[in-house]
Amino acid sequence: MQTSPNPDTPGSAVRIRKAASVLLLRQAGAGFEVFVQHRVNTMDFAAGMVVYPGGRVDPQDAQAVSRGEIPAQLMAAHALRWAGCSVAEADTEAQREENAGIVLAAARREVLEETGLLLDAQQLLPWANWVTPAGFPRRFDTYFFVAALREGQEPVHQTTEAVVSRWVAPQALFASLERGEIKMMRPTQRTLLDAMALGGIEQITAAQHQILSVHPDGTDTSSASPVRDSELCPRNF
Repeated sequence: MQTSPNPDTPGSAVRIRKAASVLLLRQAGAGFEVFVQHRVNTMDFAAGMVVYPGGRVDPQDAQAVSRGEIPAQLMAAHALRWAGCSVAEADTEAQREENAGIVLAAARREVLEETGLLLDAQQLLPWANWVTPAGFPRRFDTYFFVAALREGQEPVHQTTEAVVSRWVAPQALFASLERGEIKMMRPTQRTLLDAMALGGIEQITAAQHQILSVHPDGTDTSSASPVRDSELCPRNF
């Protein structure tokens, strides 16, 4: 497990594509629930895994930024949070802010496409950044966000990439993982465990931890078995 800078060697044969993934959260009693998708087994990436809504950055996300759909002040704030990640690898502050706006626009679009829910851009908060290791046929530089849903905001299952989408308590999700009933990749587990460590939604959305790009080894990221804290780098919280 390594954090920034990217340890990959120059000339990697597989292009690393930027992507966005969103932990949609809602209050549930004294705790919270997270909205997850159970991906179909025929997908060419993360087949059969439990994931969050998300997908790769598309050209339309840059167009959304150009149209002014993402507030400039919000892009600037996100650029600061992503300072330890690849979006900060730009020559000018304006370019870094635009990069931050693009991944934010991608997160917002993917949630809309996969759940029918159009989030206020302000609801999407930077959370973590993980990069698929070298040696995989598809590689993603994934920007994870958290979003606490407001009253009346109800995501639905409307993606063909998953067999079902549902709300679930994190504790129940990890219990299913321990029993071997579901599979979750390391980044999915770690991002949720870090949210659980903070307690409730109020604490999660108030977090201002330093975000560093995480470059796991192939065993960490491909394994569907439960995470053990000793296997991974320390939390940034």
